[in-house]
Amino acid sequence: MQNEYANVLAENEQVEKAYKLIRDIFIFTSKRLILVDKQGMTGKKIEYHSIPYRSITHFSIETAGNFDLDAELKIWISGTQAPIQKQFNKNLNIYELQSVLASYILK
Repeated sequence: MQNEYANVLAENEQVEKAYKLIRDIFIFTSKRLILVDKQGMTGKKIEYHSIPYRSITHFSIETAGNFDLDAELKIWISGTQAPIQKQFNKNLNIYELQSVLASYILK
């Protein structure tokens, strides 16, 4: 990941953890959270959403249920009212992701 995303990393910034969804990627670095959102049919158009950890005011998770197979993560950023929302299938452990996010925010 360090080499693959070197063009969006700051000097001395290190990739510490990464989680791949179906097409999107959550990258936890030494300085921020980078959300990689692949768009379009081919996924060639990519949006990089950079969120400094200090800007995250709170977050929530909603686990998958019996009929609702997707889990959901919401992240609120200071200065915005609407959260960033991401859906997850059961292949990704939403509890592990929220634990990692909490550890970076609470540093």
